[in-house]
Amino acid sequence: MRVYSFFILFFLTISFYNYSKAEVPSYLDFKYILNSSDAGKKAQDFLKNKLEKGLTDITKKEKNILEEEKQIISQKKIISQEEYKKKVSNLRNKVSSLQKERNELLETIAKKRSKAKETLLKNLNPIVKEYMIKNNIRMVIDKKNILLADDKLDITKEVIALLNKKLNSINLK
Repeated sequence: MRVYSFFILFFLTISFYNYSKAEVPSYLDFKYILNSSDAGKKAQDFLKNKLEKGLTDITKKEKNILEEEKQIISQKKIISQEEYKKKVSNLRNKVSSLQKERNELLETIAKKRSKAKETLLKNLNPIVKEYMIKNNIRMVIDKKNILLADDKLDITKEVIALLNKKLNSINLK
């Protein structure tokens, strides 16, 4: 009788231990992975430089347009009304063109940022799945959806290390 009760207690303890360990979800910080992985950092630097360069070019063009506007205003009384209207119309077209250029730049950067995020996610999913299988984890949750959790359940750094081994950079050109 003692032997049976010992085996029953032993199996219940083992099954409860495995059940409780398997049911605790882990979490990772996807935003941190995007910003801190090697590929994420390189993509962000590339996009930041492209945006800064584009905005610098647009700022130069804006200054040229402002100078041209001052020049047109100063010539208003000197030139004919018809010529003045032509120059103002031309200036308005330049301003409109510049606004389109700025919008296109921002749209291009947004599309490339989205592409980089998608590429990272495509490469991250198999890594997380493999990590889950290896470490007997049944569920992984994004950190932004958690109110409080034990730091021991955070697998972000381990996943970043695996991602850095697999993906060094993202081609955004």
